[in-house]
Amino acid sequence: MKHSLLEHFKIVDLTHPLTPHIPTWGGSCGFCLEVKKDYDRLFRVQQIKMHAGCGTHMDAPSHRFEGGLSIADIPVEQLIVPLCLIDVSKKANAEYEISAQDILDDEAGHGPIAQNALVIGFTGWCRFWTHPSAYRNVDAKGQMHFPAFSARSAELLMERKIAGVGIDTLSPDCLNLEFPVHKTLLSAGKYIIENIADCSQIPARGSYAIALPIRAEDATEAPIRLIALVPRGL
Repeated sequence: MKHSLLEHFKIVDLTHPLTPHIPTWGGSCGFCLEVKKDYDRLFRVQQIKMHAGCGTHMDAPSHRFEGGLSIADIPVEQLIVPLCLIDVSKKANAEYEISAQDILDDEAGHGPIAQNALVIGFTGWCRFWTHPSAYRNVDAKGQMHFPAFSARSAELLMERKIAGVGIDTLSPDCLNLEFPVHKTLLSAGKYIIENIADCSQIPARGSYAIALPIRAEDATEAPIRLIALVPRGL
């Protein structure tokens, strides 16, 4: 008898549900699920309208660089990969940046980051997801404040030959509006996943990520369903 995948792995959904009221960078997600035909005509047919970069979503290299890979161009081998979790949730605050030292300390405790891995920064900020004003955390000058990655940490992760970076906030860049983390990763053909849901059930090493966006040709961003396969016993 063949063994079921579920015998060996626990599946953890790391995707926030889409609604019209979710927090976004610009304050509006544009999400609308409109009924075009209803059950009185046998089937309920709906139309989805939304900004491409809302909810749990992926940024492709072309989001920042003309001629870069689009969402549809990213090889599927880069989307089903080892998952490495950098957990700073006990110390992260609205001004916190995951540092190169955080990554080195994590490797010292849990082992090296695997090549072709998705590295997720778990800051705990996802706890504010259902409170958009707290999640965006805008000050009097219109500047948002939430945990992010430092520019140097992105450079260090590039040395590890990763597939992509994820975070449970609106962006791996926050205060620096030159967006150095986006620049470093996307210029090298890597992807970024933003607005990841609660990662508290994910171990630092040993899991696998399945990050599948809709295969939209020429798309620079797209919503994804992100799940983790966590070996039972970890």
